[in-house]
Amino acid sequence: MLASIKSNYLQSESKKLGMMYFRVAIVLFGAQLLMGLIAAVQFLVPGFLFEIFDFSVARMVHINALVVWMLYAMLGAVYYMIPDETGIETIGVGLGKLGFWVLTAAVAIVVLVYIFIQVGSGSEATIWLINEGREYLEAPRWADIGIVVVVLIFYWNVFSTFMKGQKTGIMTVMVANLMALAGLYLAGMFYTDNISIDQFWWWWVIHLWVEATWEVFVGTLAAYALIKIINAKREIVEMWLWIEVLMLFGSGILGLGHHYFWIGTPEYWWEIGALFSALEPVPLVAMFVHVLYDWGKEQGVAEKEGHRNVMRNGPAMAWIVTNAFGNFLGAGIWGFFHTLPQVNIYTHGTQFTAAHGHLAFFGAYATILIGMMYLGLQGAYGIKTLKATFKSKMGITMIVVGVLGMTVALTIAGYEQVLIERAELGAGWNAFFMAQELPWYVQAQTWRTIMGVVTFIGFVYLVWDLLTIGKQARLAQEAGIQQ
Repeated sequence: MLASIKSNYLQSESKKLGMMYFRVAIVLFGAQLLMGLIAAVQFLVPGFLFEIFDFSVARMVHINALVVWMLYAMLGAVYYMIPDETGIETIGVGLGKLGFWVLTAAVAIVVLVYIFIQVGSGSEATIWLINEGREYLEAPRWADIGIVVVVLIFYWNVFSTFMKGQKTGIMTVMVANLMALAGLYLAGMFYTDNISIDQFWWWWVIHLWVEATWEVFVGTLAAYALIKIINAKREIVEMWLWIEVLMLFGSGILGLGHHYFWIGTPEYWWEIGALFSALEPVPLVAMFVHVLYDWGKEQGVAEKEGHRNVMRNGPAMAWIVTNAFGNFLGAGIWGFFHTLPQVNIYTHGTQFTAAHGHLAFFGAYATILIGMMYLGLQGAYGIKTLKATFKSKMGITMIVVGVLGMTVALTIAGYEQVLIERAELGAGWNAFFMAQELPWYVQAQTWRTIMGVVTFIGFVYLVWDLLTIGKQARLAQEAGIQQ
């Protein structure tokens, strides 16, 4: 019996590759938080690390590390789930491993360039070698091309495996969505002299990439995870997944319009964008509510029959439930209340945007990806049931409290900016600097920094747990079998 347990440890090369992606993702997650803390301190003490590690560099690494660690975790999650959904080993997994090492080397070089080479004159060469200059898409052109090559390898792995193996609804949506995900990234790889046209395509990458393709991606992970953890009915999760596809690809494209007014397009985009951008998280929440309701009913029936349905992975389930409601709060509520056109004319470019961004990225993406990491650990160690530890609970509690605290603090800072900088002082440069010195703003930024520290401590607990929970659970399981 003990030998059979050991044989359940990761045998699939695809799953091993997925775990490799997860490991790099968690390192980049830590880098993102560290850079965020440095930037938060620089808000309060502008001279902190001045001309050594400037705010612009800390902010750039903070944001780009966010995008890249999530991309790593997404690739890892897909490589992990493909064998389960298709019933076969991933085709071309050796080429996939080569893509992993190419991407990791490129990311390491780009981060070093971000940190050490950001001062000097701009030229055609700097676009290719140093920085493309677009906010959130600062990677040099050579790295852009490298990312596309790696993603094409990844897509070939997924598509070839899908065509040869079983064709579940989850994988059908995944394959179609990955094509859109790869295609939309290309919209940010060319430049036009007209700033409005250039910003138009820039927003297609920055927001539609996230609001449509990433949200659908999260839906596929949630559907897969719920089946694995609580044996959710496949027909239910796939039904909601298709509804999500319809709503997100419709509302995501139209919801993008809440940015368009600011780049010179007609005013009617305000109303269209504000309405449809608020609809995007609804199907994912509905999926969770439906599945958990059914599971609760089944629990009641099982208890009457003298047994209980087992939740196979407590930490993963906690993060995935957090995802459903964090997505609704961050992307839905916080996004909606400052993108209404009558409000956004005052809130655009204030800390309201940062508040929405922090909670939306965390609630919609970070949570589900951390949950997938716990699922990966369960498979890697061949554990039948993974229960939450003290470190698991401390990690999720402190990170959630920290991010919510930062969100509230940034919302207060944004409110102060709207009242003082925009409404009273007229939104000029003088108003901008005056507003940042008033007590509301300073206190809010202080609390943002404190909550950032809480988040980082929670991250330490999370990493500690990820490094130890699998081995501990495996030893406990083996001891139970031997007894």
